[in-house]
Amino acid sequence: MAKFYPELDDKLIQFINQQKIFFVATAPNEGRINLSPKGMDTFSVINKNSVAYLDLTGSGNETAAHLQQNPRMTIMFCSFDKNPMILRLYGDAEIIHHKDECWNDWQAQFKPYPGVRQIYILNVSSVQTSCGYAVPLSESMTERETLKNWAEKKGDQAIQEYWQEKNQLSIDGLPTNILRDD
Repeated sequence: MAKFYPELDDKLIQFINQQKIFFVATAPNEGRINLSPKGMDTFSVINKNSVAYLDLTGSGNETAAHLQQNPRMTIMFCSFDKNPMILRLYGDAEIIHHKDECWNDWQAQFKPYPGVRQIYILNVSSVQTSCGYAVPLSESMTERETLKNWAEKKGDQAIQEYWQEKNQLSIDGLPTNILRDD
């Protein structure tokens, strides 16, 4: 049975900190809905109504494009161990870019990774738990080093070029503003 909460409590924060994967969902006003898996040590609970995650360079940049039109975001965690649970965080999100004044303060809250693209902050308006009984067991999840190795090998200049070529527009042609000049 699903339960709703107005904010995260200590038990739910502990659950989040134990997870190896989370999923982020966004949608523009019109066009495709995006659902992306995220991993590595890129998630941080700021307080009971605010969380953030470090966005690493990837093949698309849908989340950034969607948030330009529609700030709604859902983040989902699910347990793959013996204690089943699904946790969803609902709210409005904002993007922190490299050129924003607060970038260094936010980035300092995370482990350093090569190819960091943006930071997303979700202002949590609602929290939901559900059973997760149908989620399979997989107790041996380990991090892949592929993305980190790819970004290290590319280097900062080549990452910027990659953003220029692949990360400025969503699949639906919406701007991401990743390279904005303001």
